[in-house]
Amino acid sequence: MRPSIVRRVRPNVPFKRARCLPVVLFRTRRGYATEAASPAEDYDVVIVGGGPAGLALAGALASSPAIYETTRIALVEAGSLEKTREWSMREGEYSNRVSSITNVSREFLQGFGAWEHLDESRTMPVEEIQAWDGLSDARITFSTSDIPASSDARSPHLRPAQMATMVENLNLQRALLRLLATKPDVHLLDNVKVASISRSAEEESDDYPLVSLSDGRALRARLLVGADGHASPVRSYAQISSYGWKYPTHAVVATLSHRAHPLGLPNTGAFQRFLPTGPIAFLPLSPTASSLVWSTRPEYAAALKALHPAALSTYINAAFRLPSISIKYLYDVLLEAHDAGSPLTPQQAAEEVAFRERAHGIAPHSALSSSTAHAIGIPASDADAFPPLISSIQQGTVAGFPLRLMHADAYLGSPASGRGRTVLVGDAAHNVHPLAGQGLNMGLADVAELVRCVEAGVLVGADIGQGTTLQPYARNRYLANHALLSVTDKLHKLYGSESAPVVWARSAGLEVINELFAVKGAIMASAGAAREEPDAGKAVMRFAADAVEVGASTLHGAKTLLTGLGTLAGTTAGRAIGNLITSAGKR
Repeated sequence: MRPSIVRRVRPNVPFKRARCLPVVLFRTRRGYATEAASPAEDYDVVIVGGGPAGLALAGALASSPAIYETTRIALVEAGSLEKTREWSMREGEYSNRVSSITNVSREFLQGFGAWEHLDESRTMPVEEIQAWDGLSDARITFSTSDIPASSDARSPHLRPAQMATMVENLNLQRALLRLLATKPDVHLLDNVKVASISRSAEEESDDYPLVSLSDGRALRARLLVGADGHASPVRSYAQISSYGWKYPTHAVVATLSHRAHPLGLPNTGAFQRFLPTGPIAFLPLSPTASSLVWSTRPEYAAALKALHPAALSTYINAAFRLPSISIKYLYDVLLEAHDAGSPLTPQQAAEEVAFRERAHGIAPHSALSSSTAHAIGIPASDADAFPPLISSIQQGTVAGFPLRLMHADAYLGSPASGRGRTVLVGDAAHNVHPLAGQGLNMGLADVAELVRCVEAGVLVGADIGQGTTLQPYARNRYLANHALLSVTDKLHKLYGSESAPVVWARSAGLEVINELFAVKGAIMASAGAAREEPDAGKAVMRFAADAVEVGASTLHGAKTLLTGLGTLAGTTAGRAIGNLITSAGKR
């Protein structure tokens, strides 16, 4: 007689409908023993990870009546959720971890009621994005006027009021916890770590994952979801390998303070300059506060974090304005002082920047001047091409972290290996460079698609842990995420090159695309600023990725990129420019 498990719950009947635990027969040295009540707690869905993606998944599942009424849900988080519930900051102060929530992600959060729990007074719309090459100054500008008009018959010609909304991660997590507080049947288990994950029994027919927790409890899951970050225990249990690499860059983040716009205009513009060492981004949080994300080499990042806040403010202002050759000089001065154990003082930093400005003939009242002493009064005519001058940095917000690319080889565990009933979302499935601000949005798109699949399975009485229910999720999200990972990675590498032909090709491409409004609209749609027309934005992103990969660093690659984007936009402008590039190359 083989060991067996006798269940009082039929495999396709949700655990929520039957609260009793199964009777387990297990083999001992002296035969078989019976355990009337297994220590394992049965759940239909166990989510590991209480970050934004995990909480959003729990909230969206619980907000579906079909799921909530029939499905037992638990979420496991190693940290304290109580700290997040009680999170607050003084007026005018902001967290240093923020996300750009696209309009599509916002619609999803609004759809299941999470957005209404958000403190919207702490959010900021992004109405314009300016990005430019740190070597050539070639620039592209995206604005709400570039977003394709709605094709909805009920609201034709309408465009969103913003391209995205800046939200502190903790503000979003607190909102999701407030929503979950209205869903008492969702069990939130915090301050407890996953000790191990195993199969609940040896039999092939019983492939339910068993999650053992550090407090001695065990959870048996019909569906186990990994929302547990890049070092995912769920991914390890599912034996899903991944590929990727660490970038030779770290991100320095901080919350910046600056004056309000002298003409009373709102602080709704985002700025990003692509330097050879990595991009530096300025993201609005309020009329007088913004967030910094500065990607640079690890040794520079360490030296920047060690600076006095006033000296760091001077360096940030200069990084958006000075020519690249002077940025290199400032890096050398920074590193020399840091290695000597005496970081630059605010006065020394100001003197070094002023010296480089004089070398370039930059007038004190020019928009290119980094001196905050001249920030009062009528701004220069081109002042809006750069972010406001930073006057100070919020105490305790300067931090840094390494950057990486990672993509799991699959999003579902394989039943063939005995690791079925597992699925990955968010950072457990993919890590992306922050230059496009898409990391959390990718995770929320994963959650939206997974909830759709689970709900469809529940409505027809299917087993939500089986591949037939989950395959649409993997099919619809894997390629979409891969395309965005690919484009972001290639842009990072492309703008890290200082080769003259590469700089020329990427600058020509950027300036031409800036004039092709249809292309910019498709790019913005693919980035979540609006609902995509069928496959239009995806086609642009796929083509851009392929063109960059095959050689945007060459004249042929530039022609390919421009011609293809022009074709996708329904215009001959791209082909014409491509022909001009070819002619220029021959000359």
